[in-house]
Amino acid sequence: MNKLLIFLFALCAAVSNAATGHARAEDTGNIEIGCGNCTKWNVALKPFKVVANTWYVGTAELSSVLVTGPKGHVLIDGALPQSVPQIEANIKALGFRLEDIKVIVNTHPHFDHAGGIAQLARDSGATVMASAAGASVLRAGVIGSDDPQFEIGGNTHFPRVDKVRVVGDGEVIAVGPLKLTAHKTPGHTPGGASYTRQSCSGKSCVDVAFVDSLNPASSDGFYYSGDAKRPNIVPSFEASIGKVASLKCDVVLSAHPDFTDMLEKLAARTKAHNTFIDGNGCKAYAADASARLSKRLGIERQKKAAGAR
Repeated sequence: MNKLLIFLFALCAAVSNAATGHARAEDTGNIEIGCGNCTKWNVALKPFKVVANTWYVGTAELSSVLVTGPKGHVLIDGALPQSVPQIEANIKALGFRLEDIKVIVNTHPHFDHAGGIAQLARDSGATVMASAAGASVLRAGVIGSDDPQFEIGGNTHFPRVDKVRVVGDGEVIAVGPLKLTAHKTPGHTPGGASYTRQSCSGKSCVDVAFVDSLNPASSDGFYYSGDAKRPNIVPSFEASIGKVASLKCDVVLSAHPDFTDMLEKLAARTKAHNTFIDGNGCKAYAADASARLSKRLGIERQKKAAGAR
């Protein structure tokens, strides 16, 4: 009888999650995820100050950023599950305590940016926050059927986060005097989000934007322009690109640091010139995203035309 009840409860949970387009993942703890790029993405990088109280604590190719404040800190993104030891060691190397991280936010819920969040939340005790669509995926630990990369196969799962607070578009996340503003930027995923804040050192302040991926990457059978199975999401993607272009942005950081030339900026920085400060950063990032999307839509038109013959 007990086995029957357990089965029925499990079946009900599965049906509930299926209704939202997600299959609930097994609780895999912090098991290492393997992928073709994972070893390269997880190469260690010494942590560094970007500007004022904004610190880079991620790997060489997967961003994780710590924003510090007198009442607690905010961590943006958690990279891969196997990135957690590096991220935590980087935070400690800078002289900060894990337990002072009060909030963890996510740009988008893919395994390479959200895979480490569950462990980081457990180790720090932080509250995890994400957009509504992003929170749903984080709780399930598996991307939904509305994600452009859903049918790629493999690496659709990551350690799930049981408790996630939903953050609305334009909502201000506050940890004492430390404040970040969340911006919904769907496109790369339905749950995409970017975050902005003003970072000050003395009387000198700069606007920092941590922007989500705007790369139109997907499985082969997915059409951003829509098909018989899915709606056209190009308008919302273009709106996200336009939103990023209009952000207050003296410093731009991205989920994949190579999209904003992070390592090149770091190598070129001097005491007299902080190469991360560039008022054109978000506009350039958005322009690149717009060009990528335009190229992708051209390919989709060709495929649709070929299929109609």
